[in-house]
Amino acid sequence: MTTRCVYCHTAKGKRACPALGGLICSTCCGENRLTKIDCPADCPYLESGTDYQRQRVGDLFRGERRRAYREVFEIGGEKAAGLLNLIEVVCFSYFHNKPTGLDGEVVMALDFIRRLLSPLHFPAPTVPAFSQYLHKEFKAYLEKEKFDHGQAQQVVDIGIRLAKEFSGSGLRSNRFLTGLIGCISTDHPDVAAHLKRQATDQPRIVLAGATDIAGTVQEQAVREKSRIVLPGGATPPRHEPPHQHGPGCNH
Repeated sequence: MTTRCVYCHTAKGKRACPALGGLICSTCCGENRLTKIDCPADCPYLESGTDYQRQRVGDLFRGERRRAYREVFEIGGEKAAGLLNLIEVVCFSYFHNKPTGLDGEVVMALDFIRRLLSPLHFPAPTVPAFSQYLHKEFKAYLEKEKFDHGQAQQVVDIGIRLAKEFSGSGLRSNRFLTGLIGCISTDHPDVAAHLKRQATDQPRIVLAGATDIAGTVQEQAVREKSRIVLPGGATPPRHEPPHQHGPGCNH
């Protein structure tokens, strides 16, 4: 008896699909993994063609990322966008060479930071490595930019919502990380290459130097006429110079 693909119900299923709980044909698996199928990060078929998958999912992520930046600009302008940018940079630096990284690790870290920003919070008994890493860089940014904690909470909330909604319903999904890494690699290849070199050539910077990396990312963006690495279509609000009274002034 031929077992049909659990996705198309036409071709013969040949691969065990943990997301759909049955056999899937290679065509449906290749065309729909992570984009239409909520694949767990430990599926062996995700390891082949990782760069290709990141590019495909990055294309889908781009629009969601753009909407998130528009929201944070309304909250606090360039500083708020810089905070979201920092979160992206830290995620890329930490997970670009960890294909088994999970979106849940990102959400957990952002939840941890969100609790610490609250006036009432209780210390967690144990804090995962990525949560500590992100919190250290996040805290350094707030202190350096003197960023309002209330606005920072709103930016974190947007980050949590973006990660959760794009990740999907799977408990072990990495769709958000795949899309983020793919989007940055495609849209900002020079920045992505720099972050990868920093992680390879200076391992300590991955553990404690993402603020320096973020600064370099921002310097790169300045050369591209923007302070931060923004998604296409997202532009900071214009700040007009103060009005000068003088001859010809109607005021």
